[in-house]
Amino acid sequence: MTITEAQETIDRWINTTGIRYFNELTNTAILMEEVGEVARIMARKYGEQSFKKSDEDINLADEMADVLFVLMCLANQTGIKLDEALVKNLEKKSIRDADRHRNNEKLK
Repeated sequence: MTITEAQETIDRWINTTGIRYFNELTNTAILMEEVGEVARIMARKYGEQSFKKSDEDINLADEMADVLFVLMCLANQTGIKLDEALVKNLEKKSIRDADRHRNNEKLK
């Protein structure tokens, strides 16, 4: 599935099963909640925190998909085509960071 196809699929789902989009501010808050859930898993799986017994059924891939879903909702609501935005963003980074990381002593 392409990014465009995913945005279109989510739009169809929202307008049928989901009834309508939450407003942009609500979706921004939901996005922050979902990113927090990813951060919580990362802190426990790769960081120094430990899982609780109630954390046994967590699924990092599912939580990342939740982040992507809400981000795509916001993109749909604000008229952003994420595939185009990503291409432009990568072009910007390629120009800006052409030598930056190669010359970073911390990365050697």
